Amino acid sequence: MRSSRRTFLITSIGVASTLALSRQAFADAPKVTEADPTAQALGYKEDASKVDKAKFAKYAAGQDCGNCSFFQGKAGDAYGACPMFAGKQVSAKGWCSAYNKKA
Repeated sequence: MRSSRRTFLITSIGVASTLALSRQAFADAPKVTEADPTAQALGYKEDASKVDKAKFAKYAAGQDCGNCSFFQGKAGDAYGACPMFAGKQVSAKGWCSAYNKKA
């Protein structure tokens, strides 16, 4: 029983360290720019109020990345991950055509 408790503790410490380091690494992840090819394809704007409403009729006032189901940042974060832009952060105040209201 001692060796399994020891193994559990060592594994737990390793997992906790990995999570802490990966969170720190993501904090330094690059931010999506509007010039990014994926951003251009999805009509991403760092400021949702600047969305071309004629080009993106789906856009409605009040929609932004911060209240999108894809936004992986915490409430109040200025930037967060989005699976549409792998490895990059989007602005919580941004918008793209993949917007899907958070439930």
